[in-house]
Amino acid sequence: MAEKQCAHTDDTIVPLQPTVPQTVYIRTVGSVRDCPANGNVFHSKRLSAVMPIGEELVTKGLITKEQLAKANALRTSPSERIDQVLIREDMVTELDVLHVFSEQLSIPMVELKEAEIDRELLTLIPSRLVHKYALLPILRNGKGLRVATSDPYNMYALDEVRTCTNMPVEPVLAPKTEIQKMIRTFYGVGGDVLQEMVQEAGDLEIIDEKRLESEDLDIQLAQEASVIKLVNEILIEAIDQRASDIHYEPFEGDFQVRYRIDGVLQIANVPAEIRRFQNAIVSRIKILSNLNIAERRLPQDGGFKIKAHGREIDLRTSVIPMAFGEGIVLRILDRTSVKLDLHSLGMEGETYDTFMDMISRPHGIMLVTGPTGSGKTTTLYAALRAIVSPELKIITIEDPVEYYLDGVNQTHVIPKIGLTFARALRSFLRHDPDVVLVGEIRDKETAEVAINASLTGHLVFSTLHTNDAVTATTRLLDMGVEPFLVSSSLEGVLAQRLVRTSCKWCKEEYKPENPATLPPDFKYERGEVLYRSTGCKECRGTGFSGRRALYELLVMDDELRELVLNQAAASQILHLACKKGLVLMREEGWRLAREGITTPEEVLRVTKV
Repeated sequence: MAEKQCAHTDDTIVPLQPTVPQTVYIRTVGSVRDCPANGNVFHSKRLSAVMPIGEELVTKGLITKEQLAKANALRTSPSERIDQVLIREDMVTELDVLHVFSEQLSIPMVELKEAEIDRELLTLIPSRLVHKYALLPILRNGKGLRVATSDPYNMYALDEVRTCTNMPVEPVLAPKTEIQKMIRTFYGVGGDVLQEMVQEAGDLEIIDEKRLESEDLDIQLAQEASVIKLVNEILIEAIDQRASDIHYEPFEGDFQVRYRIDGVLQIANVPAEIRRFQNAIVSRIKILSNLNIAERRLPQDGGFKIKAHGREIDLRTSVIPMAFGEGIVLRILDRTSVKLDLHSLGMEGETYDTFMDMISRPHGIMLVTGPTGSGKTTTLYAALRAIVSPELKIITIEDPVEYYLDGVNQTHVIPKIGLTFARALRSFLRHDPDVVLVGEIRDKETAEVAINASLTGHLVFSTLHTNDAVTATTRLLDMGVEPFLVSSSLEGVLAQRLVRTSCKWCKEEYKPENPATLPPDFKYERGEVLYRSTGCKECRGTGFSGRRALYELLVMDDELRELVLNQAAASQILHLACKKGLVLMREEGWRLAREGITTPEEVLRVTKV
């Protein structure tokens, strides 16, 4: 290898050769100074060759000689570095390789933290370089610039940064996944794709949005590779963040994307340029969902499947016309992320034992109540999974089928052809079922058919939209169901809410400075220790990670049935139920707050007095 002299010094430089797969040249340890020949930071002592990275990994016991030989055989080209092959084949972690590079090359490792990154530097480097080379400017180091990279041999990238900034560049090492995570934080999801689209799709700038009424043009735009990639990146980002929904919302001067994570909407960090491709994005999602692209005046519903991270995920699509375009909500149904187990959902103790007894009865109706998105269907699926057996015939009627259960016969309603909950239930009772799940009781007809089914020897599960357990009885009466049918068939009502759980990584103890701010029913005792989460990178600064259910289980007995038969008010039923030991969701929430599972503020958010 030829040696190269710096113009101002007698130091001899042996340049790094990224194309050499085994021979790795490094800097010897020494003082640091700038070399005007290329502007990067080099050590002043002579560079020398050291042990190849593959052999170094073997020496340190991170891989075996057999793995090294296998990696050499798996190279896709002679120029592919051996460390890249080892990482690709999961023979060694990227972090282990970076630690070896850090030791050999005397390049420090860093842990990227959002708060420590100088945001002003982000404007110095074109975002195309940031996305192209997966590097990130961190801070000024004297007259130079410190840049995080996962590839210390990509000198071309560092040279481009130096040229753009006219500043010496000092590399530091960090895992590529961490760098990309920070890039998404500061530059937005799909920023690299949008940069390509802005440069490559200049024709889009002069197209009047009204011309997008043309179906042919919409299809052409939606099927551009860059638009497809952008939509895919937003989907993947939402799945990685455990989002349950993606909201695409058009405004007068913006096209906003929001994720619902743990029940709370959060604005997705997407570049402002996404507004220019609003119609193409909407059309792409319509194509995927098999919807009419030309129809912009009426709401439409559809869905599609994707495969991400090796698993299939269903997405339900809802499109509605708005003032400045069409709004879209994608519901993400990831079966692998849902734990269909009552204990995992948060049901425990006496509530669990009583509920298991109720769902094991031979007949009657069991209702689960709560608002939309409170996990009612998931709880019912978990209940079915707990009792499914070869001895039971279980049929479900849903709108639509969200998760498929082994050993359970499932179907979905099709209102367009007249297959409603009530009609399907009447027909399915002739299939000799033992247990029937009706997705939702929406009207008197469905309620009466479900109740009659429970009175004729079937165990019926269903959901109802009420705020608490006791109002389920009055809701059925308001629908027009006869009081004697409700009182004789209803076995119990389970009301629930989903509460966010505190992040275990940043949870800390504290004593309230002003206990008077806590609600009176919390019954705080002076000096009592509570818990809160300050926010960290593990929970994305929210202080919460995951959710669990708060349950309120009303068990019907003769006295409560008598009140229902006499059409008593919900307040009377509640008073008697509490006397008999009913634990309200809010009381359950306070218990979890005292245990540090959640916070008082979160309980206040999802419950009422």
